[in-house]
Amino acid sequence: MINNFDISDKVCVITGGTGVLGGTIAEYLLNNNAKVVILGSNKIRLDQKLNILSKINADVLGFVCDVLDKNRVEIVCQNIINKYGKVDVLLNAAGGNMPGATIAEDQTIFDLKLDDFKKVSDLNLNGTLIPSLVFGKAMADKGTGCIVNYSSMAVFKTITRVVGYSASKAAVTNLTQWMATEFALKYGGGIRVNAIAPGFFIGNQNRRLLINEDGSYTERGQKVIANTPMKRFGKAEELNGVIHWLISDTASFVTGVNVPIDGGFNIFSGV
Repeated sequence: MINNFDISDKVCVITGGTGVLGGTIAEYLLNNNAKVVILGSNKIRLDQKLNILSKINADVLGFVCDVLDKNRVEIVCQNIINKYGKVDVLLNAAGGNMPGATIAEDQTIFDLKLDDFKKVSDLNLNGTLIPSLVFGKAMADKGTGCIVNYSSMAVFKTITRVVGYSASKAAVTNLTQWMATEFALKYGGGIRVNAIAPGFFIGNQNRRLLINEDGSYTERGQKVIANTPMKRFGKAEELNGVIHWLISDTASFVTGVNVPIDGGFNIFSGV
């Protein structure tokens, strides 16, 4: 019997591979016998992550790469193809936020710093688009491939304060649907584009917003838990199963979706 969940030997490229979410899926994919390539903008963090991943599989690759630099992304893509002959999967985990694109409790929308808003929009939207164009072209050349973008729960609901992040992730979701349509219409059903929408997971960027130094929840953290039926934050590894499904042949007829992984946050009315 054919195992359509088998992802062994799939060449998987992960942008933002040095982060919590990107690094976690890298470990998972390696443990499931995929070939993994991580991209990161910081060489020190990249080397540290590669040291961890190489203990799972010494064949793991890593490249210092700014996802906003199309020429650099193209060079990396060619290096990967030179080694493996193909790219099967692109996980666009690179992204982030900045204080100036966030509205503090004592601020209003008029305090928004436009430069930071533009930087956040550029990182989240163009940082997804550029790798998708480069690696998507490699997929189009062979007629198969899968892209998974990292959207957000902020797309489904208006989450206060994170205006820059929310707007740019909403754009990523629309881009996901647009690319899914474009690839399917012009390159057939072999290339699929989907997204995941994580709820509240603790990462390096949001830890202080949600958790105090003593481990207790901040006021914002308490609000999140109150509106999450499962009454906890997500764990990075809880994204792995959905990603595995999306990049496997089992999801061969799935494209253009944005899958919530949120402990019920999106469906909860609070009453």
